[in-house]
Parts: sequence; structure tokens; C-alpha cells
Amino acid sequence: MADGRVALVTGASRGIGRAIATALGADGLFVVVNYTANEAAAEETLAAIKAAGGDGTLSKFDVADAAQVDVAIKQIATERGRFDVLVNNAGVAIDQLLLRIKEDDWQRQIAVNLSGSFHCCRAAARYLLKSPAGRVVNISSVVGEQGNAGQVGYSATKAGLIGLTKSMARELGSRGITVNCVAPGFIETDMTAASVKGDARAALIKQIPLGRIGLPDDVAEAVRFLVSAKASYVTGQVLRVNGGLLM
Repeated sequence: MADGRVALVTGASRGIGRAIATALGADGLFVVVNYTANEAAAEETLAAIKAAGGDGTLSKFDVADAAQVDVAIKQIATERGRFDVLVNNAGVAIDQLLLRIKEDDWQRQIAVNLSGSFHCCRAAARYLLKSPAGRVVNISSVVGEQGNAGQVGYSATKAGLIGLTKSMARELGSRGITVNCVAPGFIETDMTAASVKGDARAALIKQIPLGRIGLPDDVAEAVRFLVSAKASYVTGQVLRVNGGLLM
């Protein structure tokens, strides 16, 4: 049964974003699936939403481009007549040690992970103010809190999202809008599959009290809670979904 709300999930063509979009669709939200390049994968996400009993549409734009974001979010709010939920999931990780990281790689991570979320929050805020229960969920990372060697750029941007979340929660709370962060640990995605292999994977699992790598659905369930009425008194928080890797 549709609940009438409209949600935008950025970077929703695969992995965690796809799981979040599917979960929200199953709960009856109309889900706008954002993607940058891979339309076929985005179509697969939309198909998964519909298979779960939900509905949605695709929206192609680059979160790093403020002008594209403004146009896309205005279009969503205008066509649907409302805008209620924003999930900032789009992100890139370019792993490199501090002394070797290229300026372009540093700037790209800032542009997508941090500025991209800022662009979406700024563009969506005016419409969220009109929603009876506006929700923003920013997807950070365990490395945004504890850091990680070889991920100086990624860690910095994910830490920045936590500051963005807390400041927005203070600014928008009086209007009933909640703003929270989900900080996943290591999750089974294309990104982690490429970077965590063999002995490194085994060593990582030993550090996790629950003894396993997380699944995209683990993160999606946290987001599902935060955008629900059950979380109406939760704002400015970082919800860790990491199997106990960081406590």
C-alpha cells in the first residue's frame, strides 16, 4: 500500500543504494532512482522496486554538478507534487596513501561524496520544509569515524558528512525534519569486493565481533527505520551498521 511519500536515493543503481531504494519502495514510497551513467543497472533497481510491490522512476544526474542537482530535484518535486525523503548514498572511493594521492582524485572524492550530498540537501531543503515529515539520511562510513590507511580522501569526506548531518539537524529540527547519518562498516558490494580480498578479507572478518562482512540489506534496514514514523524523535545521530567493528 502506497504511503504517498516521495523519496530520492542517489547512487541507487547498485549495491547499498539499490538495497535502500528497494526497501523504501516495498514500504510504499515512490522512489526516484538516481544514477550517473549506468542506465541498465538503474533499470534493474527500478525493476526490483516494482517486484517488491513499489513504484518509482529514474533520474539521471551527477550529484557533483550543482546545476544538474537543482534542476533534477525541482523536477521531481514539481512532477510528484511533493518531496519527502532524501537519501544521500552516491559516493566514490579512490584508495591511495597520502604521499601518493593525486590532486584530481582528492578533489573528485570531495566533489561527489561531500559536495554532492551538500548540493542535494540544499536543493531539497525548500521542498522538505513543506513535507509533513521530512527525512534526510546521509550515508557515511565507519572510516569517517576511525580513519583508514590508504583512504585519506574517502575518510575525510565521510567524516565531513557527519558534520553536515549534525548542523542540518539543528537548522531544520524546528520544522519537524530529521537528519541522520548511517555509517556502514564493510559491506558486500562491488567496491569492497575489489579492494578486500584473500588474506586481507580474512583478517578483516577477525576484527568484526559478529564475524561476517555486512550485506546491503543490513544498511537498508537502518535507513528504512530512520525514514519511518518510528524514528520521528531521532535526529542528528550516527547509526553504526558495522557488526561491532567500531563501538
